[in-house]
Amino acid sequence: MAMPLRQSIKVATYLAEQKLRKRDKFPLIVELEPLFACNLKCEGCGKIQHPAGVLKQRMPVAQAVGAVLESGAPMVSIAGGEPLMHPQIDEIVRQLVAKRKYVFLCTNAMLLRKKMDKFTPSPYFAFAVHIDGLRERHDESVAKEGVFDEAVAAIKEAKRRGFRVTTNSTFFNTDTPQTIIEVLNFLNDDLKVDEMMISPAYAYEKAPDQEHFLGVEQTRELFKKAFSGGNRLRWRLNHSPLFLDFLEGKVDFPCTAWAIPNYSLFGWQRPCYLMSDGYVPTYRELVEKTDWDKYGRGKDPRCANCMAHCGYEPTAVLATMGSLKESLRAMRETVSGNRN
Repeated sequence: MAMPLRQSIKVATYLAEQKLRKRDKFPLIVELEPLFACNLKCEGCGKIQHPAGVLKQRMPVAQAVGAVLESGAPMVSIAGGEPLMHPQIDEIVRQLVAKRKYVFLCTNAMLLRKKMDKFTPSPYFAFAVHIDGLRERHDESVAKEGVFDEAVAAIKEAKRRGFRVTTNSTFFNTDTPQTIIEVLNFLNDDLKVDEMMISPAYAYEKAPDQEHFLGVEQTRELFKKAFSGGNRLRWRLNHSPLFLDFLEGKVDFPCTAWAIPNYSLFGWQRPCYLMSDGYVPTYRELVEKTDWDKYGRGKDPRCANCMAHCGYEPTAVLATMGSLKESLRAMRETVSGNRN
């Protein structure tokens, strides 16, 4: 796990505070969607399926920042849509960083070089660039040629300017252990991004492509082979060791979607950003008035093949904090990842 030591300490301190206050449900990171509009039409995403009137909306800065502060989460992932299309995205980031929130701005990077001057490097801020494969594979997944090359150029420029850059890669049943190894080797060794996040594709109901999502056993077999040969420790993966164990099928966890809640133009989405069973105006209402026990694999058929980080990474983090052995293991891998 390559999370910076300062961030690891803040998250650990936050988790300890929640335990002392005897809170059984609390946010670890907020998925903030200040718009749904995007400049690409990715096959595995359904966000742009919203009506034209919704796609024109932009969340006010005060509303976006207020939602994160209301939740109390130490981290926020700003997604969408394409957040760089929001005319005040730099101000949202600036205010959250000023509150010492760790901010990850998720982007396809098509606008990144044009908008980069609006942002300032900070240990509390990172661009999180979406990269699903090497050139041919990535451009196919986003349904547009040239996107991979622009993303690579933007990553290099951001790194040159001193920004932290992470990546997010989603893998489908058309992937093989080798295609995963190739793209992660490229991101880790050639581009030298600070951290990499990986996720098996979830069958998002509004996505145009419904044929290439992974099942549970496919996911486990795929990552077990990709992680072999010491790759897990060599790659700067932004995941807890237990979550990577989960992807390989070494352990299993219940879903804790309440720990990575989604806030969008419609409010707090229940139960997670991948499923929509309605919206509520406050995080407290989301936590207290959602029947969390009915979600997860084996409970809701929509969750049958889900192994996404939004539901299971928090469970792995909490399990890590509850075990001295796993805490020491995570600490060792954090130190190792930051040296690589």
